[in-house]
Amino acid sequence: MARLTLLLGLILASFCACPSNAAETAQILRYENDVNLDSDGYAFSFETSDGISREERATLKNPGTPEEAIAVQGSVTWVGPDGVHYKLNYLADENGFQAQGAHLPQVEH
Repeated sequence: MARLTLLLGLILASFCACPSNAAETAQILRYENDVNLDSDGYAFSFETSDGISREERATLKNPGTPEEAIAVQGSVTWVGPDGVHYKLNYLADENGFQAQGAHLPQVEH
């Protein structure tokens, strides 16, 4: 789980990097965090004054079985240095990390 959290953090940090002073002076407008140890899950969300918002929810699938896996689902939005509003939705589970966003290259089948 720690590796998954680190990976998600690094990916999202690279998407949200902003060279303007707005990122240096951003204020937290909203922050919610809920860790539910009874169900082995968590949820959090935040929004900052520079246009970044993120929400994430994790649940334990098939607890106590050989198929036990954690599933993390979330989204992040930000305004890029180009002024464009971006949104990234993601799911990380036993099938790997799957990201969706209009700004991402699409794989043709």
